[in-house]
Amino acid sequence: MTQPLIRQILDYENRADPYPLYAKLRETPVLHDGHGTYVVSTYWEILSLLHDPRVSSDRRKRTVEDIYGMTEDGGEGGEGATLPPPFLRLDPPEHDRLRTVTNRSFGPPHSPRRVLEMRGELEAVVSGLIDGIEDTGRIDLVEQFSYPFPVTAICRLLGVPREDEARFHTWADTLAASLDPMPGEDPTERNQRTRDAQLQLGGYLAGLIEERRSRPGDDMLSALAAGSGADDTLSTMEAITTAALLLIAGHETTVNLITNGMLTLLRNPEVLKRLRDDPLLAPRIVEELLRYEPPVQLMPNRTAVADIDIGGLTIPSGAALWLVPGSGNRDPRRFADPDRFDPDREDIEHLGFGSGIHICFGAPLARQETELALIHLARRLHNPRLLEDPPPYRSNAVLRGPRHLYLGCDDIRP
Repeated sequence: MTQPLIRQILDYENRADPYPLYAKLRETPVLHDGHGTYVVSTYWEILSLLHDPRVSSDRRKRTVEDIYGMTEDGGEGGEGATLPPPFLRLDPPEHDRLRTVTNRSFGPPHSPRRVLEMRGELEAVVSGLIDGIEDTGRIDLVEQFSYPFPVTAICRLLGVPREDEARFHTWADTLAASLDPMPGEDPTERNQRTRDAQLQLGGYLAGLIEERRSRPGDDMLSALAAGSGADDTLSTMEAITTAALLLIAGHETTVNLITNGMLTLLRNPEVLKRLRDDPLLAPRIVEELLRYEPPVQLMPNRTAVADIDIGGLTIPSGAALWLVPGSGNRDPRRFADPDRFDPDREDIEHLGFGSGIHICFGAPLARQETELALIHLARRLHNPRLLEDPPPYRSNAVLRGPRHLYLGCDDIRP
């Protein structure tokens, strides 16, 4: 018996290449599964809904059952959570207040150079990880590079002391595992490990925030802790939740963007060679990657808070609403020859970072990390080649990416 289309997309057997299924999905701009979930897969409709005030990011506003229980981070049902929801799961006005305060410490106009000024430090991290590769005959890019790099970057952004970075790596490992459940794994044990890691992370961050309030430094955590006035200061719990959001959401998406990026370049060796010869091509490559292989494939957290008519179908208030940017980015009504990887596209208005009030907060850091990673990998790995294609993927259908990416190369250039 053929599975319903949504079940096929969630089925691990289709994780390596969901795009033919997305093409079927786009035949019906809004797919109703017959229960309580509505799936929107076409570019213009997704873009419109990302800007529509009738669409909420707060799952608590659902009144119609979503039988799949998926969350934006790819987990199921949010079990094991010990921290309050971050601003990406809230609506205005609370979302706007938290995001505005947080953005003062992260980007323009108040901190316009914070991410840019990390570039030299991040290049040193990238170089150190590549230097640490010993067996060039079999490299697991995820374990040896793509996974450790983003969490180190977030530690440096927040201002975590170097001697504590290993603890952050451990918490990131545990929390990442909670987003990617393994077949046969006991969910009770996984949820307990997740709760323990969240409590330990929360306790550590609380102590660090209080320390920075009395002795601030030139880092993002100090800025979050200090605020700039009575109406513009995060509580300790809000600062903890925001820092944890950066660790979890920023880490997993960037791991996938770097890994999918290198996989795509190895499948398109002419582009890899161009990048090796011209590092200035990196920004265009990253933008096309965000269209072609976005790290967030599904957005299952949205809820209709009023009746919404799309293509002759009414999505009722209270219903679960899934947006599929992985499909919208391959919509031929929006992009010519959408299944071709082409960094020379003149128009790459992708959905890779979302859009609207919830557009990815960490996009500047993710872009810079991915550019640096791909530039240095392209330059330093001599004659790189895939050892396994397709690679083994994570079970996660939302944050889609390889669990391992096995490469070989002749040697590593200095």
